[in-house]
Amino acid sequence: MSSARPSPPTTPSGEPRPAPPSRVLVLNSGSSSVKYQLLDMRDSSRLAAGLVERIGERTSLVRHTPVASGGASRERTGPVADHGAALRAMAEELAADGLGPDSPELAAIGHRVVHGGKHFTEPTVVDDRVLAEIERLIPVAPLHNPANLTGIRTARALRPDLPQVAVFDTAFHTTMPEAAARYAIDVETADAHRVRRYGFHGTSHAYVSRATARLLGKAPEEVNVIVLHLGNGASASAVRGGRCVDTSMGLTPLEGLVMGTRSGDMDPAVIFHLMRVGGMSADEIDTLLNKRSGLVGLCGDNDMREIRRRIDEGDERAKLAFDIYIHRLKKYIGAYYAVLGRVDAVAFTAGVGENAAAVREAAVAGLEGLGLAVDGGRNAVRGGEPRLISPEGARVAVAVVPTDEEMEIAQQTYALVGKNN
Repeated sequence: MSSARPSPPTTPSGEPRPAPPSRVLVLNSGSSSVKYQLLDMRDSSRLAAGLVERIGERTSLVRHTPVASGGASRERTGPVADHGAALRAMAEELAADGLGPDSPELAAIGHRVVHGGKHFTEPTVVDDRVLAEIERLIPVAPLHNPANLTGIRTARALRPDLPQVAVFDTAFHTTMPEAAARYAIDVETADAHRVRRYGFHGTSHAYVSRATARLLGKAPEEVNVIVLHLGNGASASAVRGGRCVDTSMGLTPLEGLVMGTRSGDMDPAVIFHLMRVGGMSADEIDTLLNKRSGLVGLCGDNDMREIRRRIDEGDERAKLAFDIYIHRLKKYIGAYYAVLGRVDAVAFTAGVGENAAAVREAAVAGLEGLGLAVDGGRNAVRGGEPRLISPEGARVAVAVVPTDEEMEIAQQTYALVGKNN
């Protein structure tokens, strides 16, 4: 029996109803930069991408790539005074490709917001109350939330008629149980100053954990995954059935793995020691731990490619830095294996995780008893698609899964706007 094709929706007057707007503009506003992507959510295609950096300097750079048309990237330099000027430059570049932000096809603007605290557990349409709460969180994210706020306010002025949606880095981790989220300090003091483990890179961990489940041919609810987001900033998460149950970053992005310039886990008494014995101020120690530690503090380089080159030439400092990096990473894999009880996959992502085969091999070396191993040939292959690098029939899958935080933000934004409509 044949079935008739459904008729397109019509207006009360019988006219064909226009398709709802389907584009989402994703903004990631930093203190001196704005990254953007324009996506069409009908087919999850990328229409354009760009970057405005060195905002406030005479040598500001605007780089724009018209992805949909396959055209060459365009660059121009010159002063971009502030974030308002940066968004106007973005609008000009998009308009030159017929994709201007004044288009009626634009459904919403999605914003990456680093810190959403304990209460922002999902994407949220921005209003004055939401802005005020993001502002109240500045003391726990002083480097990020002010810039995120500036981007939101500027975009609201650019398109006051559009929904502005905040997607929080911390939201994915709000499912952590209190046993994982609490620090073992006085409860009243912790609550008074919002001291707890929030976690970051949440959009990446959410995207990669689901993509890993798809790679295994399963639903996210059926899979336990350890996600290793390894870039200049690095974090690990334990994801049980699609929900985060632990993550390595804490109150700030400083806790956890050894990173490009951040120390990661450290005895807190080191801070007191440096104050009392080293005569260092709180600001000096903050700079030391966030900008002069990690790989760059250990060997002077935070580029894993350069570190590997130096190791090949016999550089002992570079080798020690690599060994410390791997030692910490391996400890977290083991810890999260214990937290989850059963692990179906370990997924490597972000710049180092996706491209440094030596890191992936070293991270699971010696963990064969846990069912973890990589196949040398598979691990050496480079590519932009999710892929397994573990041997055929391995008890635990080891995967490389490219992250796509902009797509995750766009999907969450569009789902929320559609639900509200």
